[in-house]
Amino acid sequence: MEEVMTFASIISPVVVALVQLIKKTVAVNNRYLPLISLLIGLLVGSLAWPFTEMDLVLRLWSGGFAGLAASGLYSLGKRTIPNKNNDNNNAA
Repeated sequence: MEEVMTFASIISPVVVALVQLIKKTVAVNNRYLPLISLLIGLLVGSLAWPFTEMDLVLRLWSGGFAGLAASGLYSLGKRTIPNKNNDNNNAA
C-alpha cells in the first residue's frame, strides 16, 4: 500500500496539470471535473508502466487516488487562496 500511495503522490501533479489543460481548452461543466480527474488519473496510472514495476491493478489504484486527490487539492487551493475582489469588497 505504501508503494501505491507514493506513486499516487508522484503522478498527482501530472493529473492536476492535465485537468487544468482540459478546463482551459474544452468547455466542461464544473460538476464533471472530479469524474474527469478520476478518469485522467486512471489513464495516467495505466500508462505509467515504464516508470514502475507495479502491476496494472496497483497502477490503476494509484491513478484513481491521484485523480481524486487532484480534484480535492485544486478545490482546497482555490478556497484557501484569497480572492482579490472579495478583499476589496470587505475593506470598504
